[in-house]
Amino acid sequence: MKHVRNIAIILLLAAGIAFLPGGGTTAAVISAALSVLFLGGLAWFASRLYVEQRSTISGLGDRWRLILYAALGAIVLALTATGRLFETNVGILVWFLLMGAAIYALFAVWRFSRRY
Repeated sequence: MKHVRNIAIILLLAAGIAFLPGGGTTAAVISAALSVLFLGGLAWFASRLYVEQRSTISGLGDRWRLILYAALGAIVLALTATGRLFETNVGILVWFLLMGAAIYALFAVWRFSRRY
């Protein structure tokens, strides 16, 4: 019975968005607000991770720190350009190459940081 009630609530909200004037605009605003909250949460998580691992990152050395930051920058670049890159087949290949190289670089930095 609880599931039927929840489904009815979702259908009522969806009908309001689909049929009420300004429903699409309201949905876009709510979606944008949720996106900002999600990205803010990711930024907060990244800052906490940096603060907790600052000594480890500083101990990597200049070369490995450069690789770490370049890999993170490549991931951010690939994620922000996903829409444009996925418009062509070559763009899809470039996206996968960027992500693969960045993930491999992050793994190499992690592996180096665990050496004694």
